[in-house]
Amino acid sequence: MNRIALIAVPLLAVSLAACSSTGSTRMAQAPVVATPAPVVAPAPVVPTPAQTTQQAMLTTSVANGFVDPAALRQMTAKDSQEANSAQFYALQFGRPGAPRQWAGDRGTTGSIAVGPYVRVNNLDCRDFTHTVKIGGTDYVRKGTACREQNGIWTVEQGVA
Repeated sequence: MNRIALIAVPLLAVSLAACSSTGSTRMAQAPVVATPAPVVAPAPVVPTPAQTTQQAMLTTSVANGFVDPAALRQMTAKDSQEANSAQFYALQFGRPGAPRQWAGDRGTTGSIAVGPYVRVNNLDCRDFTHTVKIGGTDYVRKGTACREQNGIWTVEQGVA
């Protein structure tokens, strides 16, 4: 028993010596690993329907095959602006067979008649007839226009 007491007493003393009477306790901490913040891509900006319509109206031009080139050479900026607006609204919202009229400078007038919507290659298309009257002469352009995914109307087939 003496031998056990001789070994146990120093072990007890070493164990008690590890305790401090000052009241501070040290605990081991695991190293702090900084995790980088996840990279979040900004959400794509999706235009509103009104923005898409406005952009399409600005970029659908009668100079791109909607009007006879002979008439286009004689049209003023106001004529082209009025024709562009009428062409876009006729294609976008017009009733089949109901012509949309427009008037420009110096007696230049025009009208656009559209057919029903037809689905071609996953695009909405319409036949159109755009008549421009300058100085008593009628310039007629017929064709098929299709609305691209961005809302812009382009002439797919035009016939003078």
